This record gives sequence, structure tokens and C-alpha cells, in this order.
Amino acid sequence: MILVTGGAGFCGSRIVTLLASEGVSTRALVRRPDQARGRLPAQGVEIVTGDTTDPESLEGAVAGVETIIHTAFITADRKQGPGVNYQATNVGGTANLVTAARAAGVRRIVVLGGLGTKSDKPGSYMQGRFQADQAVKQSGLAWSILGPSIQFGKGSAFFNGLANLIRTTPVIVPMIGNGKRQFQPIWVDDVARCIIKMAREPEAYDGRTIEVGGPEYFTYAEILDMLMRTMHKRRIKVPGPLPFVKLGAAMMEAVMAKPPITRAATGLFSFENIAQIDSVEAYFGFQPMSLRTYLSEHSVE
Repeated sequence: MILVTGGAGFCGSRIVTLLASEGVSTRALVRRPDQARGRLPAQGVEIVTGDTTDPESLEGAVAGVETIIHTAFITADRKQGPGVNYQATNVGGTANLVTAARAAGVRRIVVLGGLGTKSDKPGSYMQGRFQADQAVKQSGLAWSILGPSIQFGKGSAFFNGLANLIRTTPVIVPMIGNGKRQFQPIWVDDVARCIIKMAREPEAYDGRTIEVGGPEYFTYAEILDMLMRTMHKRRIKVPGPLPFVKLGAAMMEAVMAKPPITRAATGLFSFENIAQIDSVEAYFGFQPMSLRTYLSEHSVE
């Protein structure tokens, strides 16, 4: 039995769907089962209600589980409501999950992390992800971590936020920094394939943190240009100093349920968000989808 936390989320729902299609015994931990049923297969998936921030709800979720795929992380404080924040969900939730897993005799945990995760200032998104990774590494369980660059696909918070920014600004699009920071966008379905391979082939991946990205590097300015072409919009890109953008993101998080820019997103601009260019092929043996190809075949939400 494989348990997927965040089973109805952006990547978690893809993982659950793919596992079920392969006939793998799968359990999805979700906060809202009514919403999850519309996103997950009707057959082959056991849906359990719970939250990693609620230790009692995890006892039944982990019972009889051999492997946990952990994707239940948030990228904006208060995203789900007051009291939901990086520390409580990403750090505390992971610690709760590790404790429950050890008590239930779970053997392995595979984590959907992020490329470039490192120690950062207290309370930040990056520091929370770093602490979550450390909790897993020190858990005593067999573990592996996948660190993808920014993910694209239907429902992508990062790309939907950029698309909304383009739609709502009639003349200019404010950029984060000077637009030269590099990214390696990777399709969410390809991330799901990598995660499942890590879970099902422990002899190849246990004890490893692997960073991956798509088959092309793009600057932030190039990504904006591609989105604008796909949306048939023309805007002037204007550089924005990172400190001011972070302040604006914090203010938007405080008042908006789905802010177009989050502090977590601005943190991705402090380093080149890229991995080895053939990382997916090298580590997982398949050719990932290109953002360029995806945008030529799909509309932007």
C-alpha cells in the first residue's frame, strides 16, 4: 500500500491517478473528500480524510502502509485559511507524518521537495522546506527526495499567477528582478512519473536527493514572452527590485486567497533554478515534455 499525502493537490492528484492506472494499491490523504472525488479516479483509490497538522487523523491513514509519498506542502501562508502557514504545515506536518509513520511500521518515505532547497532565514518558505527535508533524513525511515524546478501543467500556481498578472495589467508586466534568472520548467506529469519510480525502485533511489528539470533552460523574461504569445497579449516588461516585490507578495498573501505572486515564488529568484539539462533522462530514463511544446498544444488558464 502506498499513501499519498496531498492526494488531491496539483502534483499529488497526478501521482494518485498514475498509481491507480498501474493497479497499485493506493490511499490518498485529503483535507476535503468532496472536492477530491472530482479530481481522483472513481476506482482503485482509497480516500481518507485527514491533515498532516492533525496527528490523530494520521493514525488510520498510515495503517498498513509500506511507502508514503509526501506532497502535502503549501507555498503561501494562510493559503487554506488563518493558522495555516509554512511552519505549521510544511515543518510541523512533516514531523507529525514521520512520527505516525514510525509508529505504524512504514518502511519508506518519498518527498516532493524543491530544487535548490537550503537553509534560510527563520520562518521563510525555503527554511521550512529545508527543515522538512531534514526531518525526513533523520527519521530512521528509508527516504528519497525529488527536487524539481518550477512545474507547469493545468492548475500550476506559478504559471497561473503569471497568466493572471498578464491579464490584469493593461500595459506593463512587472518582473521579479531583471528577468535574467534562469529556470528549467518541468511538466507536472513528468514529476509524478519520477516520484513513482523513486517509490517503486528503492534500490536505485533510497538515500538520495535528486534535482530535475525539463529539457530546456529559460530566463524569467523568456517565460513571460512565451506566455504572452500564447495568450495573444502584448505587454511591456518592467524590472522590479526583488525587495519591493517580496513586500508586495507579503501584502497580497495577507489579503488574497490566491495571490499572483507569493513570497515562496520570490525565493526562487535568489539562485539559478536549474539542474543538469538531461537530468530526467539521466536519472529516470525518459524524455520530459518541454514547456515550449506544452504551450503550443495547450491554452493558458
